[in-house]
Amino acid sequence: MTTDGANSINGTMASSKADTPNEETPLSPSHSLSPSESQDQYERIGGRAGTSFFDTLIHLLKGNIGTGLLGLPLAVRNAGLVLGPLSLLVMGIVAVHCMDLLVKCSHHLSARLGLPFLDYGEAVEHGLATGPGSWLQRHSVWGRRLVNLFLIVTQLGFCCVYFVFLSDNVKQVIEAANGTTNDCHTNLTAVIVPTFDSRLYMLCFLPAIILLVFIRNLKWLAPLSLMANLSMCSSLVLVYWYSITNISYPISLPYVGKAKDYPLFFGTAIFAFEGIGVVLPLENKMQKPASFRRVLYLGMVIVTFLYISLGTIGYMCFGDHIGGSITLNLPDCWMYQIVKLLYCFGIFITYALQFYVPAEILIPQVVARFPERWVLVIDFSIRTLLVMLTCALAILIPELDLVISLVGSISSSFLALIFPPMLEIITFHREGLSYWVITKNVVISIIGFIGFVAGTYVSIQQIVIRSAERHAHNGTMSFSL
Repeated sequence: MTTDGANSINGTMASSKADTPNEETPLSPSHSLSPSESQDQYERIGGRAGTSFFDTLIHLLKGNIGTGLLGLPLAVRNAGLVLGPLSLLVMGIVAVHCMDLLVKCSHHLSARLGLPFLDYGEAVEHGLATGPGSWLQRHSVWGRRLVNLFLIVTQLGFCCVYFVFLSDNVKQVIEAANGTTNDCHTNLTAVIVPTFDSRLYMLCFLPAIILLVFIRNLKWLAPLSLMANLSMCSSLVLVYWYSITNISYPISLPYVGKAKDYPLFFGTAIFAFEGIGVVLPLENKMQKPASFRRVLYLGMVIVTFLYISLGTIGYMCFGDHIGGSITLNLPDCWMYQIVKLLYCFGIFITYALQFYVPAEILIPQVVARFPERWVLVIDFSIRTLLVMLTCALAILIPELDLVISLVGSISSSFLALIFPPMLEIITFHREGLSYWVITKNVVISIIGFIGFVAGTYVSIQQIVIRSAERHAHNGTMSFSL
């Protein structure tokens, strides 16, 4: 599983795209569609080599479930016990609608241009190239570049979140190791022995992650990826079980949170729902692409149910004490310490999958400028620098909930909510869209932009406040010593 949001399948499918060019031959004239033909007849590369309905569903779930899910109980706390789940439901509906819009526009543009398939960036580029206004047409290439930029920011943002997640959870396990028992109900012997700062844990993970991303072929990671998915799945089942069986009654939690905290909810929620980057790669590789909409709706119903249920149950169980990841609230007994470590293993492997996308976008452009004998050195150097960049950013902002909210607000808002509605307006301007459709799309994009501005502002504000508090606390500790 992965997130976030996310996400990792985009890189996996990109790898398949590079490794199997014979599957991506253009459509023959007999298979070309005019824009007026039914979308249900739309078939592209799939064939026998493509993925089945079930395989695609699993990949879609994998691309949407990860660290973002574990942060949703805190998101529900920021929105309120009633407003939070309702907002997640609305956001889930809007997110899947925007995913559907992206697929619809890709179909239309592919048929119009006689292309076998388009990825997200290409869909935006060709939409602008055939859209209204000569200025947009002349600068259409910037549409693809902008989408790629946000994809890079999003994926590297996920990698930053993984550094923070790994350090926080492993630090907690190590500090409680001396007092960890087998009793998960009355763990009175748990003794927390402070170790070093979580940012030093990040530095400890740095060499291992650098070596991990040196694996350039994702096929070599397939066995580890399978183990990671199984470990994360089993961990998630135990998290659900503990949360459900430890809810205290009566429940006296606010139905509506504070208005100033709602932007943090938005950032965390959109981070979790930002799986739009996997949609077109998955649809392109299906045996029967016409079935993808059923996969999309079924998969996102499951994802939305998981998000709402864990977010609500986790908040009901831990209340105002909920952490940036629900795993941080699990008791200090061996079973749940193992749960944390298993999920950490899954996240560690997922880092390489998320990292694949920015690496495949950036590295080929750089190595093309150097002689062939330098290609491997340049490749590994860029990978090392990018990993060090994500580690440095995580060290600068070692707050898991705020990093998630910031990444979601900045980049996920554009990819998931702003670009798809605008792309539909541009793509179908010749066919004539109804006033209601245009209004609906503009409203979604405006909400996405407001969420981007408010979420980014509040996240940065809270980062500054917590940083000042942390420095003040460290100063006080040094003075007392």
